[in-house]
Amino acid sequence: MSVPHPRHTVALIPGDGIGPEIAASIKEIFAAAHVPVDFEEHDAGLACYERTGSTLPATTLEAIKNHRVALKGPTTTPLGGGHKSVNVTIRKSLELYANVRPSKSLPSVKTRFDNVDLIIVRENIEDTYAGIEHWQSPEVCQCLRLITRPGCEAIHRYAFEMARSVGRKRVTCVHKSNIMKLTDGLFLDVFREVAAHYPDIQADDILIDNLCMQLVVRPEKFDVLVLPNLFGDIASDLCAGLVGGLGVAPGGNIGDGIAVFEAVHGSAPDIAGKDMANPTALLLSAVQMLYYMGLNYHAVHIESALRYALIEGVRTADLGGNARTREFTKAVVASLPKNVPEDAADFAPGSLYGGGEGKPKPAPAPARVNEPMTVRGVDIFVQSDKDLPKIPEAVGRLKLDFKSNRGQKVWPGPLPSARLVDLYRCRYTAPAGSPGVTDAEIAEIQTAVGKVHAWSHLEKLLEQGGKAMYSKAHGD
Repeated sequence: MSVPHPRHTVALIPGDGIGPEIAASIKEIFAAAHVPVDFEEHDAGLACYERTGSTLPATTLEAIKNHRVALKGPTTTPLGGGHKSVNVTIRKSLELYANVRPSKSLPSVKTRFDNVDLIIVRENIEDTYAGIEHWQSPEVCQCLRLITRPGCEAIHRYAFEMARSVGRKRVTCVHKSNIMKLTDGLFLDVFREVAAHYPDIQADDILIDNLCMQLVVRPEKFDVLVLPNLFGDIASDLCAGLVGGLGVAPGGNIGDGIAVFEAVHGSAPDIAGKDMANPTALLLSAVQMLYYMGLNYHAVHIESALRYALIEGVRTADLGGNARTREFTKAVVASLPKNVPEDAADFAPGSLYGGGEGKPKPAPAPARVNEPMTVRGVDIFVQSDKDLPKIPEAVGRLKLDFKSNRGQKVWPGPLPSARLVDLYRCRYTAPAGSPGVTDAEIAEIQTAVGKVHAWSHLEKLLEQGGKAMYSKAHGD
């Protein structure tokens, strides 16, 4: 005798603009497909802020934690100032470190390519999305790009485990380590360390600029791509464009035992309430969610029903058709199988999105030996809006090596024909082979420089195993 699949409660966040309409479409399709999921609705986004004063109420975040799985519609994030992105807040609050964005060609969706089938695995927490920014002077602001070894290990292990679980054969690391030698260098080094534990998966790497060119020439050559946060954000939208745009692009944010699936497009307030919205992206995200939950039977048939509706020519305006939201929803429902067996959960083929449990088990972290680091000097950033800052050329045993502006050396030697701004990096180092620099010595530099020029901040120069763990200035 078959045993009914237990029901699951999923937190549903309809979001802003067209969000409630497309969320209603998913609920209708799930009900017609007899998916054993109960949606519990919660609020977030701009409309929520206008009602409650919070873009992400504590009750919503708590519901996601309790249910472990959420489906989220689009939420509005103002450009520039305004409240923080709800998406970023959720990802960081729940340590959803892997953003998984499949891109697969859909039938009857006209694009330049008809053979795209790849998965973006984007690191979701670090990089410039740490959101650490400062004005250093009236003319210079900075953003810190944070890449950590634990963060790299987590995303690379996830990429290889996911590739193995869904039968993918190749994982490509995307980076820019020829320029960002330390941050992207770490991302690539850890990729190679992790790849050594997966001899059954082909591993290679590519520069981000080359990837973008290759994607719009031969996207079929790629399988799984793993990228740092900012590059992944850009490349995943590019890949969405290859298969029809953000209106057909699913996305999942995966952590350890918790996940939030979302439509990655905007809230489109200009068409909200007009029965014009395309539910495809949120529906494919819901399918991805079902695979993650192990509800593969329902995932397969809902995805098949969607593809059949597209083959039949039922498309919304953004895909070149004239179907309304309600009409599109009914077409998907009409394409669903009529009878769903009680033991539907036993049907478990491999899938694009995760297959089976859909939650790759982390591999052991690669063994490594952490050598101690020694402080060899300090970069102190000095403000001067008139000329090269005149500061001491030596403080104690520390000698001034160079001054740079916008990363280019401007002293010693002839002043280059460069557009100078009012902030200079001034590097002091101890003689080679001498003991490490102490905090007291760095404080002496701060005091000595501060007597003649305002300084904004400093960075210690670390050395490990005789290797400089800091960059040179261009021209040094």
